[in-house]
Amino acid sequence: MNYKPSQLPFRCWANVSLSALAHNARVCRALLTPQQKLMAIVKADAYGHGLEDVSKALAAEVDWFGVANAREGQRIRQAADQGAVSPTPILLLSPVAPVEIPFVVAEEFSASVSTRTEIQLYSRAAQEQQKKARLHLVIDTGMGRMGCSRDEAGELVRLIVDDPCVELEGVSTHFPSADEDASFTEQQISWFRSFVEPLPPCLTHLSNSAGLLGFQQQMPFVDVVRPGLAIYGVDPFHDKGSQLRPALEMLTEVTLLRDIPTGTSISYGRTFTSSQPMRVATLAAGYGDGYPRSVSNRGADVLIAGQRCPILGRVTMDQIVVDVSHLAEGEVKPGSQAVLIGQQGDEEISATELAGHARTIPWEILTGITSRVPRVIVAQ
Repeated sequence: MNYKPSQLPFRCWANVSLSALAHNARVCRALLTPQQKLMAIVKADAYGHGLEDVSKALAAEVDWFGVANAREGQRIRQAADQGAVSPTPILLLSPVAPVEIPFVVAEEFSASVSTRTEIQLYSRAAQEQQKKARLHLVIDTGMGRMGCSRDEAGELVRLIVDDPCVELEGVSTHFPSADEDASFTEQQISWFRSFVEPLPPCLTHLSNSAGLLGFQQQMPFVDVVRPGLAIYGVDPFHDKGSQLRPALEMLTEVTLLRDIPTGTSISYGRTFTSSQPMRVATLAAGYGDGYPRSVSNRGADVLIAGQRCPILGRVTMDQIVVDVSHLAEGEVKPGSQAVLIGQQGDEEISATELAGHARTIPWEILTGITSRVPRVIVAQ
């Protein structure tokens, strides 16, 4: 029998819950004042969850989408057209190449700018198209990757306001350490408030997930709040977002079950050698799927039959070996499901836990899940 690839079972896949996404958006919304708007950050393929499906699921829950670049904005617009969804305003959070500016103006995306040159290029493109470019001036208050200095911010605001081809739609900055440095974050909030209060009417925004969960009471003056990680059910503080629900679980299957004797080495580098007879399972996932190789020999587990099973030796590109010696006869067999991120029974492995073993952050874990892993959309 000839099978089409679409008929073959998945070896490693990620379930994405639309109801969890909507729930998390409502949790974020409940923290806002009635006047504030909610911008869902959906860059990097919606943090690895799938941009088109996530944007369609959130279109009725949020007021804005924040993306990194024009291609992501275009993908959202195309998804909205296919789903007959009213277009949600889109802000490009990163600088764009000069050659992209006419396209950004034509598509009526809102754009982040930091320099006089950028403003002039948007003005020229808008004049040529007989449109008005929508600009958000970014001020660097500590992030350092983009934004004008505090000293030049007032001058650039005036430049935008005085130019008939561009609109000062917003003024923003960004928290570099809201989950780590409360004192510095409070200083940023104080300076930003003093700067934006006398400005002509425009949208003001600076708050990410950590800002929303940790400092929202100090920021009733802002117009837009920009959660990213919280939308996907991950709390950057690990303790303030208890109502959030993880929207993604990463799963694979057992492909092989073996009994090995004492002295058997496992995987590249022979970094693990059995000190006693063991039963081990080979899983159909590896760093080629985005499961981090850096968790090797650092205490990471997977879940099989609702129990934690330690990873043995190094994670390879396509396979992982785990210890299942403690599972009862019949609890594991080829075809059994293994949870890499998610919940099974009473146990859970979060993206945050996996990031800890990998010595990285949950943002990287989620966005690092590769295109080889199908995203399976589930309603619940």
